[in-house]
Amino acid sequence: MATGAQASPASDLYAAATKVVRENYHGWSTRNFRTLEAQYARKLARACAPQGETCSYDTGRAVLGELLADFGDAHTYVRDPEGAARYRESEQGQVVPRTGLRLARVQGGLLVASVAAGSPADLLGVRRLDLITQVNGKAVGGLLAPGQAAPPGDFGPNEFARMERTGQAIDLTLRRAGEDEQTLKVIGLPLPARDRPEPVWVGAGGRVAVIDLPSFLSPDTAAEFLAQVRQLQASGVRRLIVDLRFNGGGNLQQCVAAASIFGPVVYNASYAVGGFSYSGLDGREGAYLDSVFASPSRRVWTGPAAVLIGPDTASCAEVFAYYAQKGGARLVGEATKGVANSGVLLRNLPDGGLIAVTVFRGYATGDVPLPARLTPDVPAPLDIGLLTTQGRDTGLEAALSALGETAAPTAP
Repeated sequence: MATGAQASPASDLYAAATKVVRENYHGWSTRNFRTLEAQYARKLARACAPQGETCSYDTGRAVLGELLADFGDAHTYVRDPEGAARYRESEQGQVVPRTGLRLARVQGGLLVASVAAGSPADLLGVRRLDLITQVNGKAVGGLLAPGQAAPPGDFGPNEFARMERTGQAIDLTLRRAGEDEQTLKVIGLPLPARDRPEPVWVGAGGRVAVIDLPSFLSPDTAAEFLAQVRQLQASGVRRLIVDLRFNGGGNLQQCVAAASIFGPVVYNASYAVGGFSYSGLDGREGAYLDSVFASPSRRVWTGPAAVLIGPDTASCAEVFAYYAQKGGARLVGEATKGVANSGVLLRNLPDGGLIAVTVFRGYATGDVPLPARLTPDVPAPLDIGLLTTQGRDTGLEAALSALGETAAPTAP
C-alpha cells in the first residue's frame, strides 16, 4: 500500500484510486503523478493519525480530491457513492423515485434545466428555466466559482436528487417572470432515470425549433435525437437550435453519432498504446470509416443551425458542439468547461464510488488535437435577472438572431 498511513477505509480508497490513475492515465497533464501521489499520501497519513484504522472513506476522498485537483486534469476525478449511483441510474435507465427535474446552479438559486414530460413536476406546471429559490423553506443553490467547494450545509442539485429519491413530499419555491413567487409540493414517483432529447420550443410560424439535449448517458440518445430531428423536418421546421448549456456529456459514441446529422464525423482517439476512431454518419453510430470518408458532404440537417453552450457544457457534449460547428452550426452562449480533447475510463472504488481517469486524447485530424475548450461564435451569457423578471432567455434570443429570426418575447 502506497499511502504510508495505517490500514483503514481511507487508505484503501486512496490506494485503489491512485493505482487506477497510475496504470491507465493518458491525458494532457504534465504533472508527475507519482510525486503528487507520495506527497498527498503523507497528507492523508497526517489526517488519519487521530482515527487510525477507523479513518473514514470521506477523509480519503477529500485528500484524493485535492490530489486530482493538483494533478490538473478536470476529466480525472472521483465520484462519491451517491454520485456514482446517480450516474448508473441514468446510464442504465433504472426506475427510481423522481420528480422529473434536472437542476443547475446559477446566481440566486437552482435553475430548472429540464422537466421530463409527464413527470410529477411537469404535471404540477413546473417549467424549464424556472428558478428554484427555496426547498422546504430554506434557501438553495447559488453559483460557485470554478474549483470552489460547496460550503457546509449547502443544498444543490446532488442534495435535491438525494431528497427526491426518498419519495418524500418536497416544497419548491419558484420564481418566474410575470408571476408572484409560488410554492409547489412535489413528490417523486417511480420513473426511468434517463435523459431524453425533447423539442422544448417551436416558433416563428413553425420555422424554428429548439431541442433540449440534456445528456448523452443513455445508449439510444443519438437514435432518439435523430428521430426528433426527422420529425421536426417533416413538420416544416427549417432552422434548428440544440441546447447543450446543461449537458455534462456521457457516451462518446452517442455524441459522435448525434453530431453526424451535420455531416460525417471521425473522432480519433490516441491511447497510451495504439488508437481508435469513433465515427458517425447520418446521425447513426458505428458507420464504416470508408463510408464516412466517401461521403464528406452527406448531411441529415441541411438548414441553418445553432448550438447553445455554456460553462456546464462538458466532455463529449463539447465534442458534439465542435463537430456541429465544423458542419456549419453557430455556437452561441459562453465558453465550455474545457475537457473536449480527452476521454475517460470509469472504475469502481471500495466505497461504492467511481473514479474517472483520462485514458485517451482526442484528435480532429492527424496529429491536431481537438480544442480543450470551445468558445462561442456569438457570446451570449444567460442573464438570470432578465430571465426571472422579464422571461427573456438571452442565449435563445442570440441564437434566433444568429439564424435570422426575431427574438422570442419570452422564455420557452
